[in-house]
Amino acid sequence: MTRHTPEFIRTRESNLSLRSVAMEQAMLVARQAVIDAYSNKVDAKDLKPEAFTKPYCEFMTENPTVFHATAYFKEKLLKSGYTELSHRDNWAGKLQPGGKYFVTRNGSSIIGFAVGKAYKPGNGVAMIAGHIDALTARLKPTSNKPGNNGYIQLGVAQYAGALNETWWDRDLSIGGRVIVQDPHTGKTTVKLAKLDWPIARIPTLAPHFGIGMMGHNNRETETVPIIGLDNSDLYPSANSTPEGPLGGAGSFASTQPPKLVKLIAGELGIKDYSTILNWELELFDSQPATVGGMDKEFIFAGRIDDKLCSWAAFMALLHAKHDDTDGVIKLVALFDDEEIGSLLRQGARGNFLPLTIERAVESLSGNASKTYDTPSTTFGPGIMGQTYANSFLVSSDVTHAAHPNFTQTNLAGHSPRLNVGPALCVDASAHMTTDSVSIAILDRIAQLSGTVNQRHMIRNDSRSGGTVGPMLSAAMGVKAADVGIPQLSMHSIRATTGSLDPGLGMKFYKGFLDNWEKVDSEWRA
Repeated sequence: MTRHTPEFIRTRESNLSLRSVAMEQAMLVARQAVIDAYSNKVDAKDLKPEAFTKPYCEFMTENPTVFHATAYFKEKLLKSGYTELSHRDNWAGKLQPGGKYFVTRNGSSIIGFAVGKAYKPGNGVAMIAGHIDALTARLKPTSNKPGNNGYIQLGVAQYAGALNETWWDRDLSIGGRVIVQDPHTGKTTVKLAKLDWPIARIPTLAPHFGIGMMGHNNRETETVPIIGLDNSDLYPSANSTPEGPLGGAGSFASTQPPKLVKLIAGELGIKDYSTILNWELELFDSQPATVGGMDKEFIFAGRIDDKLCSWAAFMALLHAKHDDTDGVIKLVALFDDEEIGSLLRQGARGNFLPLTIERAVESLSGNASKTYDTPSTTFGPGIMGQTYANSFLVSSDVTHAAHPNFTQTNLAGHSPRLNVGPALCVDASAHMTTDSVSIAILDRIAQLSGTVNQRHMIRNDSRSGGTVGPMLSAAMGVKAADVGIPQLSMHSIRATTGSLDPGLGMKFYKGFLDNWEKVDSEWRA
């Protein structure tokens, strides 16, 4: 046993201090590398995975809702020279080889794509698809609730599997989008709101009462957040006059907790509460994303599923190479509503992705016909069939990392580890799209990219989840594979991944976008 003398302790503290300084300097260098890459000073292949740890944590902390995440990606694309397209407009003549574009739907889904300089109609699309919605609790249309023992409570409804046991006693804040009307012109606008401190909590009951808090509670009556106190019923004032409903009787604001309305209005600079027509606000864990572990090898954060793969994929698009010989479209699509089945128009089961590709190819075909006067440049089912046949989809969603405390859930040779690389996910019942051909293709991508592909498969006595892969692959008829970055505590309000995993994911996705055309040509040979 080591004797902890004063000299030993001083030496240890000195070593720890030096180590801390060295790690901080390394992080600063890595951070500068990312900044330089955005400025085209450094080739992204020279970036180290640790360069993406801090930017990812910042993204997770600053963009808690699906609307904030979409706005974040939109801003990054605009700064990187991408042009925004509207589905309301005619795209004829607007798209060119070498151009970079993006389109959004519902403010909660986004598709960005770059057209190769050597693109010709019928060439393929190298695409990555994921989702940016996460388990949450959304405010009900009427979220105002009667006072209860002096507590102000908030009416919320679970989205997907939220309000589970991990939501107890968490510091929760509120954010989302607000629909506001100009009182003079009647014009409506959408504004994003986010309170930067916790205002809500779902309190547990002490074990003294003999009521279990793990899996036996009513989500309607026993998981109601508290957001404030009002003890005015104990101290009534003869001179006080009850305040009328904010915004006037019948207004949207009158159906919400008055203090919350004032907070949101103050955040957005709104003076007239009646101009708030509606909102989509949700609760989120307000604790910042952070690194942890003895060597800072972990990331602890909320909403890792699936803002992890989505962020890494979009960073890959921003860092992707654009050579004169590129003949394909490089595309990343991030969807809303995956956690509830993807059935809405902004979900992957909608027509957002195939329609975007078809309209892009139509526009590019129109321009090509001016240069290549051949039937092959005429837009139609033939061109689209050829496009999809030449395309490949990487369906990207987080997957389960090997668990240290529940080893019975791990399957030998199929349980990915943190900080190693993304996993190719297989499911014999077709919850995943990966097959022998797509595994061979993506292993070749990894070989060219200098990355490591792991394997993941659920045990026969466990239940597999689903991804956007099968629905998109079936809709377009494209070859596909499911790839996931590993994480612990999936569907918990707070989860864990490796601190290198955002960067490792980015490196693999970038490798796919940059090398798919080459690998596809090898399969044609």
